[in-house]
Amino acid sequence: MRHRSVADLMTPFVVSVQRGTPFKEIARLLKEFDISAVPVVDEAERPVGVVSEADLLRKPTSDSGTNTAAGLMTSPAITAQPHWSVVRAVRVMRKHQVKRLPVVDAAGRLIGILSRSDLLQLFLRRDHAIQEEILEDVLTRTLGLRPSALTVEVTDGLVTLSGTVSRHSLVPIVLRLCQSVDGVVDVVNRLDYEQDDMSVDTRTAH
Repeated sequence: MRHRSVADLMTPFVVSVQRGTPFKEIARLLKEFDISAVPVVDEAERPVGVVSEADLLRKPTSDSGTNTAAGLMTSPAITAQPHWSVVRAVRVMRKHQVKRLPVVDAAGRLIGILSRSDLLQLFLRRDHAIQEEILEDVLTRTLGLRPSALTVEVTDGLVTLSGTVSRHSLVPIVLRLCQSVDGVVDVVNRLDYEQDDMSVDTRTAH
């Protein structure tokens, strides 16, 4: 069961600028390529910041330094690596309250960009495809469970699990694996279990 990574979703073609790129050139690039921000890179193509539409809309001052990328950018650049899981990328975006992540290679060079619109691709999967992956990959192949013992319903990415598993300890495992499936928005747990193997037996505890 393979889940998509940052490398799978990122846009490999990136419009970037240098520290000295002037205000008007940045504005032209945003309009020409229909994008809302550009990474600012150094001489080695390593991101040092990002200039967004919001940055450009700030009123320029008489200081000429604010009319170049170096003076306009938000710095440092919050970056991602191509092998990251999508979940990790989303967490970083939320933590730093950014809408996009420049993606860098092992040497820190810019190789792509991941935006929130790229991430939305995950949630455009059909419910049937999500249900099929949970039944075949998660329950049958990964966990070795009988699909007939469980019911998987998917509505607009919301997964509802019902039925009975053999042990209580399997429930959090099933939930975690289902939540990691591409396109799943949330999981509703209605699972029951035959054996409670998560309760501590005080008679044998020391």
